[in-house]
Amino acid sequence: MPATTKTRARNKPGPVRPRRATAKVPASLQSPPDTLVGTGRVWAVCALLAVVTLLIYRPVGAHPFVNYDDPDYVVNNSHVQEGMAWTTLTWALTATEQSNWHPLTWLSHALDYQLFALDPAGHHWTNVLIHTLNTLLLFLLLWRITGATGRSLLVGALFALHPLNVESVAWIAERKNVLSTLFFLLTMGAYGWYARKPAVLRYLVVALLFVLGLASKPMVVTLPFVLLLLDFWPLQRIKHWSAPSLAFPVPQQQLPRLVLEKLPLLALSLGSAAITVVAQGQSVIPTMALPIGVRLENAAYAYGMYLLKAVWPVHLALIYPHPGRTLPAWLPALATLTILAMSLVAWTRRLKAPYLAVGWLWFLGTAVPVIGIVQVGMQVIADRYAYVPLIGVFVFLVWAAGDLADRLAVPLLPRVAAAAVILGTLSFITVRQIGYWRSSVDVWTHALAVTEDNSVAENALANALFGLGRYPEGMAHLRNYARLEPLDPFAHARVAADYQDGGHISEAIREFEAAIRAEETLKRHNLPGLQPGVLAITHANLAVAYGQSGDAAKARVNIQRALEIDAPAVDQMINQLAHSVSTQPSAQGYLRLGLLLRQTGRKGEAEEAFAQAQKLDPRVGSAVSAE
Repeated sequence: MPATTKTRARNKPGPVRPRRATAKVPASLQSPPDTLVGTGRVWAVCALLAVVTLLIYRPVGAHPFVNYDDPDYVVNNSHVQEGMAWTTLTWALTATEQSNWHPLTWLSHALDYQLFALDPAGHHWTNVLIHTLNTLLLFLLLWRITGATGRSLLVGALFALHPLNVESVAWIAERKNVLSTLFFLLTMGAYGWYARKPAVLRYLVVALLFVLGLASKPMVVTLPFVLLLLDFWPLQRIKHWSAPSLAFPVPQQQLPRLVLEKLPLLALSLGSAAITVVAQGQSVIPTMALPIGVRLENAAYAYGMYLLKAVWPVHLALIYPHPGRTLPAWLPALATLTILAMSLVAWTRRLKAPYLAVGWLWFLGTAVPVIGIVQVGMQVIADRYAYVPLIGVFVFLVWAAGDLADRLAVPLLPRVAAAAVILGTLSFITVRQIGYWRSSVDVWTHALAVTEDNSVAENALANALFGLGRYPEGMAHLRNYARLEPLDPFAHARVAADYQDGGHISEAIREFEAAIRAEETLKRHNLPGLQPGVLAITHANLAVAYGQSGDAAKARVNIQRALEIDAPAVDQMINQLAHSVSTQPSAQGYLRLGLLLRQTGRKGEAEEAFAQAQKLDPRVGSAVSAE
């Protein structure tokens, strides 16, 4: 056929098919510039990430259990200490201890106990190994679905080395965080496998891994939302929203079909949320104590603080006090403006830079369960809560920086140098932060150094010091705790007893009275307080203190109240005090014993105790004669 005939044949008119408009996606999003290609190099990158992560966290292997949650999760948990037994499994499936339903976490602790008993090194290394696996999974997932090895590596390294993640790794009780994230990432990987070739069996694998994540920690309830974000970018599964991905080709679907696809997973999320509400019970702070308006302000503030600590990770602490109604108005206002500005940028750039919207919504969405709208406990933020949300921030920043560097034609060497400086700085801060977990004393001393009016830290440090026999130091922190927590009757009673032992009677009376007022307040609101025996002893001690101060009328009132509450407890107190002074005689001990005996009508024995007191110290005569 002549050439002219061929040309005419090609140009022959035919039926015209309408073309649907699709959003134009920059070439860099289809196949990002990459200098690290090839499976061999990818596995070398994985080895490098693993080695660096393990080296950075190596010191935790020498750290002990801490005195916050670790005792409840492992050290004093009789169920966990049965190891991998049938009874442990049945307990774990129904337990709601620690205000959570997380049977897989309980079983992981039981397995660790069976392997390592109460040697903390093994428990710590399990956390480190899971964190390392999470790092590798994050890198491999991003590399596989974007094709951008360099950017994926930087996100993985930021996740591995960021100081905010130290709490999740170095704290044995936070096994639930690293473990749930492991299944979170595995579910994402399975979802990519499903998206390549949708099938029922593949979907069931996605659902099973999601269930395992929920059984590790309910925070992963936001995963269906995250999968929708992945449909937008980088999977680009949404028909007519973008061109199909070249890095990870998947069949496109209509948006309603993709939403419908997530409904079974959403049902699992709702079921987990319902179980969590039941499990949390009285741990949830009522709106009467923390109104919804205050919660919204604190939520905005929390988002702002997470963003700030993501880029400036200093002054990190195990517990941050909740500001409640004292938060300056400008802080949540500034945080709200930041959130709105970032959201506006993400929205306006959603087609040309979809990673901005995905990273930003990932951060906002995955933090919703812990942002404080439903307040459990009295912390406003917690480093561990940022473990998953930070991934969105890292993707946002790394891809944005990468595209900016591409537009400016920045050579490879300055890019690598900048990344090295950032990662080196974060590693230095992380190593220092890991060092604060050397002991309970260290972790709480640091928390008090970087926060203000931290009652939880004061109490925990006091208990840690008591455990080491450093009683005067511990009592100083317990007094601070009692000052910050007026509704803790036990703390006030213990501080009062210390004052009484030291002869500071007016201070002892003040604290005993504070303990009784706190108990009455708790009772009015049907909240748990002192056991009857402890309350009776508190009144008895107050009676003795009033006796020591010469106020016989108030002494009689309080001893009578003590006998009405629990007379056997008062008798036991007298017997214990009598035994104590017989083995370690002291004038103050005999004086208190005498006052108790006299106030309970045992005057003959009281006179004998007073005689012993005056024999040891004649100055107690004024208290003895008071009646």
